[in-house]
Amino acid sequence: MSTLTIAGFAGSFSAPSRSRALVQAAVDLAADRFGAIGHVFDLADLGPSLGHARRLGDLEPEALAHVTDLIRADALVIASPVHKGSYAGLFKHVFDLLDPDMLAGKPVLLAATGGGDRHALVIEHQLRPLFGFFEAQPLATGVYVADREFVGGKLADDAAHARLSRAVNQFAPFLAPYSLPEPAAEAAPLLQAF
Repeated sequence: MSTLTIAGFAGSFSAPSRSRALVQAAVDLAADRFGAIGHVFDLADLGPSLGHARRLGDLEPEALAHVTDLIRADALVIASPVHKGSYAGLFKHVFDLLDPDMLAGKPVLLAATGGGDRHALVIEHQLRPLFGFFEAQPLATGVYVADREFVGGKLADDAAHARLSRAVNQFAPFLAPYSLPEPAAEAAPLLQAF
């Protein structure tokens, strides 16, 4: 049996980045919970070749390695900061380079960060349709986290942690090993009479 892998991609150039911190927290939690290996990267890690790329082969080797890890992972955590009501163009460009079947069936935890609560629907109106196009399997719970829920660049809000934990648990049907049902316990004395 091979080791499970979870790739996290944050659509942010900022360092430090709240989106990357959210992705890292989700990948770490999922890796611990499911015994997986995590890999996290962001737009800055993809370098300048991303903006010029018309296909995957146009990416520099380091950028191509990150995107290849994303394609080959067993599960994904994808987050974007919200810019003017949507994700950034270069974030979308990463997915424009992929063939439509490259993410088919892959479970994806969708997340976003923004200045306030008014951006929370970006997950439902922007990210979920994007991954629906790829026939990926977005988890039921998306995680939106506002700036106020971070302290010192780390996710610090208890409610946000609870949402993140609930979303990570939804990877279970995809990542948890299938187990056989426990054998029935010995019949109770009353039932033995029948």
